[in-house]
Amino acid sequence: MLAAVLRGGELTLQTSLRSWRALSSIAYNGSYRLLKSPPLVSLDLLEDWTRRVDQDHLENVAIPKTSNQLTAALIDGKTIAEEIRSEIADEVRRMKSSIGKTPGLAVILVGDRRDCQIYVRNKILACEEAGIRSEVEELPESCSEDEILSALKTFNENPEIHGVLVQLPLPERFDEGKILSRLQLEKDVDGFHPLNMGNLALKGREPLFIPCTPKGCIELLLRSGVEIMGKRAVVIGRSNIVGLPTSLLLQRYHATVTVLHAFTKNPETIAREADIVVAAVGMPNLVRGSWLKPGAVVIDVGTYPVEDPSSDHGYRILGDVCYEEAVKVASAVTPVPGGVGPMTVAMLLLNTLESAKRFYDFV
Repeated sequence: MLAAVLRGGELTLQTSLRSWRALSSIAYNGSYRLLKSPPLVSLDLLEDWTRRVDQDHLENVAIPKTSNQLTAALIDGKTIAEEIRSEIADEVRRMKSSIGKTPGLAVILVGDRRDCQIYVRNKILACEEAGIRSEVEELPESCSEDEILSALKTFNENPEIHGVLVQLPLPERFDEGKILSRLQLEKDVDGFHPLNMGNLALKGREPLFIPCTPKGCIELLLRSGVEIMGKRAVVIGRSNIVGLPTSLLLQRYHATVTVLHAFTKNPETIAREADIVVAAVGMPNLVRGSWLKPGAVVIDVGTYPVEDPSSDHGYRILGDVCYEEAVKVASAVTPVPGGVGPMTVAMLLLNTLESAKRFYDFV
């Protein structure tokens, strides 16, 4: 038994050393050439409250007046994502011509939820366009946890697979935390491994991967010229997939962040104080125009299919934000679809590319 414990400890140590080596090189290894977002550690600043208080007394913040004629700028996630994906495809071609290798992504899909199937299909198509090889392991909802873990183990051990993701949410009977903890840290391109999430939260630490949707939200803000530092941000929703990592990432960019959830009292009043609103709940039209401060920037992560016989697919997608009302109050809004969704896929491809670069030590 003692020998087994020692072997387990040695494996953990080896994994940790590999992770630290990867962390130490991430700032210099490529992804930040394609994005405006710098390494998180480079954003860390010394807290200086005395200086901040003096500055606050000198600043006069102009708040735009409400106007029914105001039309918000469109934050076009589709166009921005296409630009990034084109640059990723160029990098993949450069890798293939230089070392004869290409990145590989594996997806584990459990059950037959339509939205999950659509997400996976879009990811695979995006991989094909970028020249990234992909594999999908589809398991029925009736499968056992051991079958999921077995598929994970296979992909963890495959040197041609550099990114592995388990499509979430899993059916409720499964322990998501346990399953995600078995994912090899160096292949956690979704960024949901506890160590990646922990490093995202801690000042002075750099996660190997930032979760794709929050990473995409920040990139949209940066590319739209939105200032984050010192601004009030409200994140509506606190899921492990979007709400929590988005709030952590905004804090790393020095926003003052409030998280609203189902038990929050007076959410409309709190949201109306925010310069930046990120809605990630999955409830159509939850956020009305009355929730928004005039001139706020709104990032709508929500996607909710509703039946629509007039649509080619028989349904249409709504976001968490009532778009028709938001454009009359906000200064900039992401549409649904065509906003955050394409950016999420682009960030997944980028994380997979960076994982392959680290594995092959390709600069």
